[in-house]
Amino acid sequence: MSKKLVIVESPSKSKTIEKYLGKDYKVVSSLGHIRDLSTTGKYGLGIDIENNFQPKYEIIKGKKKLVNELKKDVKDSSFVYLATDPDREGEAISWHLYDTLGLSKDKYQRIVFNEITKDVVLSSFAKARDIDENLVKSQETRRMLDRIIGFRLSKLMQSKTGGKSAGRVQSVALKLIVDKEKEIEKFIPENYYEIDAMFSEFSAKLDTYNHKKIEIKTEFEAKEILSKLSKAFTIEKVEKQEKARKAKPPYITSTLQQDASTKLNFTGKKTMMLAQKLYEGISLKDETVGLITYMRTDSIRLSEEFIKATYGYIRNNYGENYLGYVKITKKSENVQDAHEAIRPTSINRTPESVKEYLTTDEYKLYSMIYYRALASLMKDAKVEVTTITLDNNNYQFKTTGSVLIFDGYLKVYNDYEENNDKILPDFSTYKTKVIAANDITYTMHTTKPPARYTESKLIKEMETLGIGRPSTYATTIGILSERNYVKIIDKKFYPTEVGIETTEKLQEYFKDIINVDYTREMENDLDKIAEGQLNNTTLLSRFYNEFEPKVKSAFEKMEKKPPEKTGELCPNCQSPLVIKQSRYGTFVACSNYPECKYIKSEKEAPREIMKCPNCDGTIIEKKTKRGKIFYGCSNYPKCNFATWDEPIEEKCPECGSILVKKNKKIKNSLLLSLSRKSLIFFDSFKYVYSIFLRSNIGTYLSTII
Repeated sequence: MSKKLVIVESPSKSKTIEKYLGKDYKVVSSLGHIRDLSTTGKYGLGIDIENNFQPKYEIIKGKKKLVNELKKDVKDSSFVYLATDPDREGEAISWHLYDTLGLSKDKYQRIVFNEITKDVVLSSFAKARDIDENLVKSQETRRMLDRIIGFRLSKLMQSKTGGKSAGRVQSVALKLIVDKEKEIEKFIPENYYEIDAMFSEFSAKLDTYNHKKIEIKTEFEAKEILSKLSKAFTIEKVEKQEKARKAKPPYITSTLQQDASTKLNFTGKKTMMLAQKLYEGISLKDETVGLITYMRTDSIRLSEEFIKATYGYIRNNYGENYLGYVKITKKSENVQDAHEAIRPTSINRTPESVKEYLTTDEYKLYSMIYYRALASLMKDAKVEVTTITLDNNNYQFKTTGSVLIFDGYLKVYNDYEENNDKILPDFSTYKTKVIAANDITYTMHTTKPPARYTESKLIKEMETLGIGRPSTYATTIGILSERNYVKIIDKKFYPTEVGIETTEKLQEYFKDIINVDYTREMENDLDKIAEGQLNNTTLLSRFYNEFEPKVKSAFEKMEKKPPEKTGELCPNCQSPLVIKQSRYGTFVACSNYPECKYIKSEKEAPREIMKCPNCDGTIIEKKTKRGKIFYGCSNYPKCNFATWDEPIEEKCPECGSILVKKNKKIKNSLLLSLSRKSLIFFDSFKYVYSIFLRSNIGTYLSTII
């Protein structure tokens, strides 16, 4: 009897799931997408604009063999389950598989699971369904929008500026970085002063005068205030207040990347790579299992099963008084809530219990995910905050301290949060309300410009503004660096000249499209398509009719940046040489193109050794086809001088032949000149002879000899 076929995205996932399903199932991998938009048709978009934006798909290069193997698997199976990832991208991959493999409606179903554990995978078959066409249309529309904007604007930037590409989300993210840099450039620092009173057990800062906020702009003002103060301070007020310190909700994609950046020093790309491995399956002692739920999510929701199990774990390990509550936040417009937050698949699988099966980085990330989810269901910590107000000649000084009185969720999460607790003395024990300061001083400070974006802060800003999707943040940021639009110095993003120029040109011609509001609204519209509330061709038509005229106008009106001169002249026509750009990178060529087609060779000049002893040529360093260095005459083939060893400008006092620097690694090196054919023959002979010596018969004969 033929088996049932399950198609997933990754090979590691297929191995894990096949172990769960048993002999009646065969699990194979599509290795992600098998099809993408072609690069044919108008502007190479792979989209028939005039035919209602009909996409044209083709098999991704290098995947035809895989597709043929999948077709054979489908033919040999009794039923097909499409088990790609539980998001829009995964839904689209399932649709492409369905369409390409020619599946029939009565012999396929779509299954999804948020975690790769045996119980969840098996139960997903009971919830099998058809492909969600609305989700597919949403992903397809996003892909077409990105293709149209990316191809058209990238071509524009390449022809008019030093930029290599532009994109719907990429260019808005770059604009954030450029705008921040302009804020920093415009910032004018100002000096201000602070006055502090130092006591034996604490210090206090000047806050108000007659209970009104005071600002000290000059040193003269600071000295004048200091002259009015005595060392005696009156305790005016002692306020104590109990406050709750709440645990944060479990991770979503963006917050995971932010914390991994700040706490573990991981890039977004590395974080997602490690999370993918933890999700797809880790081989433990007795089983292979996914340690975390799906890592591409923007929901903080937790399953009832996990909440119940975690409450039991907290009760058993920490006590009833550590039980907390489920964190719920108001659903924002951009939250899809398709599946759960990122959490461990089992609360009983502690980081310590699986440490030996994980790499160091996998263990660090899993620990962070595990304790964040556990802490989110534990009770708030309690802190007693004490604020002391001291008066000195109508100038009020304040100091604040806090003491942890119940650790709550910090019982497990203290290592991941900064502790700023400051303990103040118990003023109720003071016999007098007047205390003496040891010293009163003033210090000058300077206002600081806005901080540049780190990867963590940029991801947070993109999430807050609703730009793109959390799953694409790492890729978007990586592109900015690869395209030389930004440089990362001390973990901060600095826009390059090319990045600034590209942004300014895009804003000059596309400010109505390349901006935060437009990009956010586009995401909302894509959500509406996914929910069946908006027709995708309506959105594409509206966008294209606004976008394409702007592109055509930009091609006509945007000034082309003149190529940078190198300071050299063309050896053929004496025109200036300039730096040009191609899809493969930069190169130096004549500015008089197409009349002059000179391109400067990037090959380095060969190292010259000495004059050839046989002719008027020069002995230069050369390489054989296998990369072995030898020394030959520059006049070859007229002169056949060649030697393995580097010659020197001295002759043997006994025979008059040239002397060479001996290469100890080569036995029986030729000291005198050889013909080039002999040299190549000798090189080949040694190679064959070395293989012979490594063989059994060679070893045997060498021992006899």
